[in-house]
Amino acid sequence: MELCARKDVPVNETWDLSLIFKEEKQMWEALEQAKADVKTFVETYAGKLTTAETIVNCLDDMEKLLPAIGNLWSYTGLAVEADYTDNKLRERNEKIGDEMTRLYTDMAFVDSEILLAPEAELRRAVTLAKGCRVYLEDLIAKKAHMLSPETEKVLAALDRSFGVPYDVYNTLKLADISFDSITVDGKEYPMGYSLYEDDYELEANTAVRRAAFRAFYDTLKKYENTTATAYNACVTQEKVMSELRGYKDVFDYLLFPQKVTREMYDRQIDVITERLAPHMRRYAKLLQKKHGLDKMTFGDLKIAVDPEYDPKVTIEESHKLVREALSILGEDYTDMVDRAYRERWIDFAKNVGKSTGGFCSGIYRKNSFILLNWNDRMSDVFTVAHELGHAGQSMYGDAAQSYYDCSPTMYLIEAPSTMNELLLANHLLKTSEDKRFRRWVLSSVISNTYYHNFVTHLREAWYQREVYKIIDAGGSVNADILNDLFRRNLELFWGDAVEIPDGAEHTWMRQPHYYMGLYPYTYSAGLTVATQAMLRIRAEGEPAVADWKNFLAAGGSKPPVEMAKIAGFDIGTDGPLNATIDYIGSLIDEIIKLTEEIDGIKL
Repeated sequence: MELCARKDVPVNETWDLSLIFKEEKQMWEALEQAKADVKTFVETYAGKLTTAETIVNCLDDMEKLLPAIGNLWSYTGLAVEADYTDNKLRERNEKIGDEMTRLYTDMAFVDSEILLAPEAELRRAVTLAKGCRVYLEDLIAKKAHMLSPETEKVLAALDRSFGVPYDVYNTLKLADISFDSITVDGKEYPMGYSLYEDDYELEANTAVRRAAFRAFYDTLKKYENTTATAYNACVTQEKVMSELRGYKDVFDYLLFPQKVTREMYDRQIDVITERLAPHMRRYAKLLQKKHGLDKMTFGDLKIAVDPEYDPKVTIEESHKLVREALSILGEDYTDMVDRAYRERWIDFAKNVGKSTGGFCSGIYRKNSFILLNWNDRMSDVFTVAHELGHAGQSMYGDAAQSYYDCSPTMYLIEAPSTMNELLLANHLLKTSEDKRFRRWVLSSVISNTYYHNFVTHLREAWYQREVYKIIDAGGSVNADILNDLFRRNLELFWGDAVEIPDGAEHTWMRQPHYYMGLYPYTYSAGLTVATQAMLRIRAEGEPAVADWKNFLAAGGSKPPVEMAKIAGFDIGTDGPLNATIDYIGSLIDEIIKLTEEIDGIKL
């Protein structure tokens, strides 16, 4: 389990960044070309955006520049995500980041000058626009919150500085924190961030699992003040920006680009906190009884119902499983899955300095890059399916939409990914009628898909909302305040069903999502959409599949409520969310029933 250096991992388990640039020299050449293109762009349009035709031509030409600039970060930034300990890679990424900031600063005049054009020309530009129409409509909607062109240019130049809190967090977490090994029953076990999150948290041996919990959280505590300082800087910046731009509060500022209401945001947090908690407490009690635990603690919640039945899965086997599960979406989708494995879009390797968790980063109208840490578990197969959901959305959205409109708003960003997890589970259920196998699949859906998105990230969202309330009222946060908030957060959800041991309050230190605005709650929002769409597919077949693919192809061309209607339901009401919680409850009911039949355990 000891992590090795990046240079020592098998090449076939790493992603192939040469799909972006065959060699580093080409990247530097692309940078020089981008600088020349932006210079020409500025000379062509700066100070001249007064007519509808010029505005539309400007946005169309800018659309050609943006993907090329984005590719530069993808090449250098993704390399760093795979190894934060490589200072040469970090130095190169910093250089590219500085150059990109200059390019974006040079183009900062565009939005400000467009909004200075006469109203009649703006309205006419919207009618003339094609690929940039939604961008232009969104820009006009932001008009009341735009500052002077000079100020906007200064803010663009400072953009890299605004990202420092996140950089500090990642560097601290992935390059500086070190964990001492633990010893249990005379055996020594290495410790690390990904080792804990991907292995020990799921470990069936209670003594090892709880010892790892204690060692992990004791180490986090040593870094709580630095982490809290970085986070406070991030949320304080966001509050300042909300005031500068004239938003009512920081929530309105952060929700504005998501195109959803405060009611939709609050509903997701409040309804899940109230209605899902009883179901998850019953699931926790089942785990306690099934494993014969003296008590159920927060550090025990990720164990499997039936760990002896949790099969090991190779990377090659995952390809077959994922391909078969997603074949319902059509041949073009399975072709994409094959390419992802064959062309090395996926970084499976485990190494020192690599980002934890998983993500997908798309290259417009080309391929995507997926990061995860492979542990030979079925949960990893769910992760691959999840991230390929993002890749699939990019494939359809990129093909059908302009660069401006290819991606949905943050509110829906996790719908395509979580849908794939559900399709994988449905496929697995069809492969066997064995009760123990069925229980294993259903419990995998609860412990992976729904726990991750409706519990882990939703608790983050509750905590995050409390932080922003403090910031909005003119306060600040420190480690003591954040620890207290997260402890109250966990106790509220788990009640007396789960003991929250000392250290669990430091869970707020584990996620990077807090540096990305109001992101955590959108996991449950996306899975709500995915669950209802999956149930439609299961009941109706091809018509629902066609609607789902139309939903993917729509990208970000419509607001979330209209997007969900393409998939067949109305998220403007609480109906889909309540139906999803009921569905989760029904899965837990069946898991309990199967456990009573298989093991004779009564809850």
